Amino acid sequence: MKHLLEVKDLEVRFALRFGELPAINGVSFTLDKGERLGLVGESGAGKSVTGFAIINLISKPGYISGGHISFDGNDLTALPAETMRDIRGNRISMIFQDPMMTLNPVLTIGTQMCETLLAHQNISQKAAEEIALEKLRKVHIPSPERRLRQYPHEFSGGMRQRIVIAIALLTDPALIIADEPTTALDVTIQAEIMDLLLELCESEDMGLILITHDLAVVSQVTEKIAVMYAGRIVESGPTDAIIANPIHPYTRGLINALPESRQPGSRLNQIPGVMPSLTNIPRGCTFHPRCDIRGQICQQEIPAYVSMKKEGSRKIACHMAGT
Repeated sequence: MKHLLEVKDLEVRFALRFGELPAINGVSFTLDKGERLGLVGESGAGKSVTGFAIINLISKPGYISGGHISFDGNDLTALPAETMRDIRGNRISMIFQDPMMTLNPVLTIGTQMCETLLAHQNISQKAAEEIALEKLRKVHIPSPERRLRQYPHEFSGGMRQRIVIAIALLTDPALIIADEPTTALDVTIQAEIMDLLLELCESEDMGLILITHDLAVVSQVTEKIAVMYAGRIVESGPTDAIIANPIHPYTRGLINALPESRQPGSRLNQIPGVMPSLTNIPRGCTFHPRCDIRGQICQQEIPAYVSMKKEGSRKIACHMAGT
């Protein structure tokens, strides 16, 4: 069966004066139509760079140095810039974490939505306004006719993020990449936005890549998880299986650090140390300086990313875990 998206052995590097820094190393995953994937990890793990690589928006001096990204049968790494722009606007949309950075403060919501549609589709202004109204209703914006004439500062943070989602939906994309879409929002609004994304994926049969550090959010929305650390995927598989039985020590550390895993009033767990910088990637397994089960081999050899023998849908990169 052909996947909607297939990322295979993706590599991204940043070319600097003193040499090239590897940001993404051999990342591979697939996504089917209507499927929801969570890319999880701490800041610096490479989640957002992976998302930007998919839509070919890596800023210089970064560039895709290896691998393939196939979307609906097209190799996105080999397409001309004009064709890629067309796919990026129509078939793949991205939701960013800060809506105020996405929305133009001096243009009305209606102007911004209609300009987006007119840039990608050969339709009239009236038709564009009708589509804009339909999408605002879909994301549950009250009084959409009045809201089209308002400016971003007239909306709350949660409403602005709903508008950003409505803009992402304008061209009926097959895939949405959501990069930390609830970071700037309070907990109750976060839950509303996640419920909205889940509802839209199911009703529109859209694929979703949710980029986040929050495993609690991922567990409610996605069907499968890929856990990233220092530019590599260290564990992947069905969301329920990974949350219930994490195998990689990094995944276990992330889950144990959740407040829900501790008794009220007790001290939170934390993973010792910090994510390595691109200029100081450890030899061998990149997680070994922070790992509580490391062995000698972990300091010398990069673990292969392989399927678990007992669970075919689970993959892991760890020398010390049974495979």
